[in-house]
Amino acid sequence: MKLAVFAVLGALLMGSLMSAQDPTPKPELKEFLYRVRATRPEMLRSGPTPEESAAVEDHVNYLKDLTAKGTLIVAGRTRNNDETTFGIIVFRAASEDATRAIMNRDPAVKKGVFRSALFPFAVAFIEAGRQP
Repeated sequence: MKLAVFAVLGALLMGSLMSAQDPTPKPELKEFLYRVRATRPEMLRSGPTPEESAAVEDHVNYLKDLTAKGTLIVAGRTRNNDETTFGIIVFRAASEDATRAIMNRDPAVKKGVFRSALFPFAVAFIEAGRQP
């Protein structure tokens, strides 16, 4: 029994040593931000159409998926409901092309409910206990 335990521990240790010595270069992830604004700001005051509502729900689920994958750092929106309202999505990606793909796959952007703009970004400070 003891031999089996040592064999398992040895295999785990060897696996972690092998992965630590993996010569495959990993792409350095960079931070980006995309800003979204409602294409029809009236939806914020008078309510969304059923199509807009569905697109926003899909947008929220998309961001939840990016969070689960460890891509998304933070997302949110301003609390005002006029033409100055905007949301931001801060995330990590390997390249600007990958970033554009993430932004353009956002369902609300794809469906034209939000218009978007992409910016390189650098997280300088973040809540205690969190890593930028």
